Amino acid sequence: MKKTFWLSIPVAMAVGMTGCASNGADNQQQGGGNTKAWSGAGIGAVAGAVAGALTGDGGSSTRDRALIGAAAGAAAGGGIGAYMDSQEKELRKSLDGTGIGVERDGNNLILNMPSSVTFDVDASDLQTPARQALNDVNAVLRAYPETRINVAGYTDSTGADSYNQKLSERRAQSVATYLEQGGVEAGRINAVGYGETNPVASNDTDAGRAQNRRVEITLTPTQQS
Repeated sequence: MKKTFWLSIPVAMAVGMTGCASNGADNQQQGGGNTKAWSGAGIGAVAGAVAGALTGDGGSSTRDRALIGAAAGAAAGGGIGAYMDSQEKELRKSLDGTGIGVERDGNNLILNMPSSVTFDVDASDLQTPARQALNDVNAVLRAYPETRINVAGYTDSTGADSYNQKLSERRAQSVATYLEQGGVEAGRINAVGYGETNPVASNDTDAGRAQNRRVEITLTPTQQS
């Protein structure tokens, strides 16, 4: 236990330094404005390693817990930006090849779920590829609880406005419900439908309409993160 614990500390420091590398680049450009983020991430890494190691029972599990604690501690110590950096990395890794895009807007993360992997035309039941991808999203969301989750549903312009509005609401609720069933706290999730508003492509073509039939999941950090 002791040997494994002490061996985890240098690795924890490495995690802390890696976790705040982007802050370091900003620091050089801005004359040291992010020094606290550097030190906070490093201190958080060690604190997380200690906490993680102490929950283990010796052996390799102790080291694994220490590394998990170090990563979480580094993100917390580095502030909101580092917390979202870490979450973004995990989401990109989990969703690679699924067709679901991950975008960064300040400290917000946006998951774009196109119709090709979510719903059939004029339907709100999640397709199998969407369910499989959301299983991975669920795992990340459970590991990073200090984010609010807004699920927004959209349609193309085919059909009546009132019908499209209700369809977009059902699509958003389908995703929100699946997240809840996967263990994400319902209180973190808000589901809303926007109908055919806010198109991202022209509704004059099949390809454009397919892009507009989508669900966007926006992750916003809480003050606690």
